[in-house]
Amino acid sequence: MEKPRQVAGGGRAVEVPPDRLAGWFDRFSARHDGILTTEVAPRAVRALAGDGATATATVPFGPLAAPSGTFEGLVIDALLTHTLAPRRIALVLVRVGAHSIGVASRGRVELSRTDRHLVQGRSAAGGWSQQRFARRRAGQARHALQDAAEDVLEVLVPRLSEVDAVVLGGDRRALDALREDRRLAPLFARAEPRVLEVGEPSRAVLDEAAVRALSVQVTLRDG
Repeated sequence: MEKPRQVAGGGRAVEVPPDRLAGWFDRFSARHDGILTTEVAPRAVRALAGDGATATATVPFGPLAAPSGTFEGLVIDALLTHTLAPRRIALVLVRVGAHSIGVASRGRVELSRTDRHLVQGRSAAGGWSQQRFARRRAGQARHALQDAAEDVLEVLVPRLSEVDAVVLGGDRRALDALREDRRLAPLFARAEPRVLEVGEPSRAVLDEAAVRALSVQVTLRDG
C-alpha cells in the first residue's frame, strides 16, 4: 500500500489493494467511533464515521453495479465484489525520454515494451546558446514521444478488444502529447480517470504499476 499523499481540497489519499480493502475499512471504523452511514454511488462509496471523519473510495473500472443511496452502517459488499473481479489491463507509462507499456492480467505483466531516449536537461546558458539548446531539447522530446506513440500503436491498440481497461501513468503533459495522436484515440477513450504517479518508466516500474492499477484510491478527510 502506497504512503498517504495530500489531495486538492484537503485530506489525504491512499491506495489500498482490493484484498485488503475490507480490513482497511474495519480499521477505519475502529479508529473513528464506528460507521454511521455509507453513501453508495456508481463512481464512489463514502463512509461517514461517528467522529465526522469520512473515507471515500473511488470506484475503479466503474461504474459500480449496485443500488445507489445512503445506508446505515458500513455497506461495501458490492464494492468488494467489484474490485476483486479479475481483470486484464493495458498499461501506458510515459515521461519525456522514457516509456514502458504492456498488458497485465491479475496484476502480472504478460507482455511489455520499454524504451529510453536521450533528452537533455535544461541549460543555464543564455542568449543564442540557450535558444539552440532549447530547440535541440524540444526535438529530442518530440522524437521520444513519437517513438512512444508508435510502440503504443503497435503493441496495445491491436489488443484493446482483449483488455478490460486502460491505465495511464507518468507525466500528464507527455500523455497529453500522445493523446493528440488520432491513431491512439481508441486507447485513450478507454483510459481510467486516475493517472498513476510513477518515476522514470522501466520494466520494474511497469511491474509495480500493474499491481497499483488494481488498487482502490481512498480519500480521507477529518471531521
